[in-house]
Amino acid sequence: MSRNSMPLQELPLLSVQGSLLHLTKSGIKRKYCHSELEVECTPTDCIQHCSPKHKHLLTRGKENDDNHFVIARRPRRRRETISGISWDHLPDELLLRIFFYLPLQELLKMTSVCKRWHRLVLDESLWHSVDLEGLTHMGPALKHVLKTGVRRLRCPRAFVEELDFLSTRTLHVVQMDLSSSIIPVAALEGILASCTQLQDLSLEGLQLSDTIIHSLAKNANLEQLNISGCSGFSPGALEEMLKSCQRISQLNISWCDFTSDHVKCVVHNVSPCVTHLNLSGYRENLTLDNIKVLVSRCQKIHIFDLSDSTQLMADSFPVLAQLKCLLHLSLSRCYHIHPAALSDLSQKIPSLFILDVFGLINDSHLPTLKKEMPHVSINSRPFSTIARPTPAGRAIGHNGDCTMWNRRCRLRVRL
Repeated sequence: MSRNSMPLQELPLLSVQGSLLHLTKSGIKRKYCHSELEVECTPTDCIQHCSPKHKHLLTRGKENDDNHFVIARRPRRRRETISGISWDHLPDELLLRIFFYLPLQELLKMTSVCKRWHRLVLDESLWHSVDLEGLTHMGPALKHVLKTGVRRLRCPRAFVEELDFLSTRTLHVVQMDLSSSIIPVAALEGILASCTQLQDLSLEGLQLSDTIIHSLAKNANLEQLNISGCSGFSPGALEEMLKSCQRISQLNISWCDFTSDHVKCVVHNVSPCVTHLNLSGYRENLTLDNIKVLVSRCQKIHIFDLSDSTQLMADSFPVLAQLKCLLHLSLSRCYHIHPAALSDLSQKIPSLFILDVFGLINDSHLPTLKKEMPHVSINSRPFSTIARPTPAGRAIGHNGDCTMWNRRCRLRVRL
């Protein structure tokens, strides 16, 4: 029997396996000729090692339960190419800059993307100025916005049913407009109790309380205050507020539910720095003596509104002439002032530039008065603009309707 036909068990497999192990460990690649590969005792590992490698196929030895070696095919894994930059790789500063240009509704939708975006959307830098005018459910929105650190808040004509707002930290609101809103006194007390940095505030037409007025006294930097048509506070609280807020330059305190004590409190305690003052609407309570006290204390008044003060007569003109900076005077519906006395007003007050006398001069006599006072504009301002965030008289839809003290809020509800 030749060596090639010997039984399988009689072959020196140990020497072959030993040589393979030795070659493998030593790292030397052994070349097999075609004659060696044709021998039936050639190990399968050697066949796989010496077989030519295909370009697109990858062979792999896999042992199954029957201890047989098989060749399996597996497609080459393709690497996925990543184009562009992922949102997750952008820094917070860049995302905040992108969010800065989103409108209010779209910005709120971003809070549901992920926890990181929810945190960034509530960053104070995005909620610097907010306009909530026209929003139906004002209570929850107002409570949410106040917690974001807003500095300029505009929501006139708002309707708030309930607002259990109790903040443990000081709010950063600098400008706030709540004019002509319906807000419970308790809710308003909770908001203003946390405000100490107010500079411009409008509460026109709201029901107030002594607690609210005491809270306003904490805002020493208050410059513009509009509480026209307000009620519900005592002269004592008003006196404390006016003494504490000595930086007020524009004060609109017209048509409030005042007694003569309230009026005396105003004229004796208003800041000497006031330049715009509206004391209209006090028919029987504002007297010439009050005007004398006020003029002696406040020499910087530029705009003075004394409309509907029926106790004033022409003898108040020499007192008003002491205001050397007076530019705009309103004496509308001061019925005890004779129209003939108005012609001398421009001579007594040389600085006068605008005069409003609605209800005193008939339309037929108005041209004659204008000829006698050629350098004075007569009845050109039917509405007061003193300390009002959005002056009245503009048409609905006008570009200035949504401004607050001549500035527009960035985040605004779009209906």
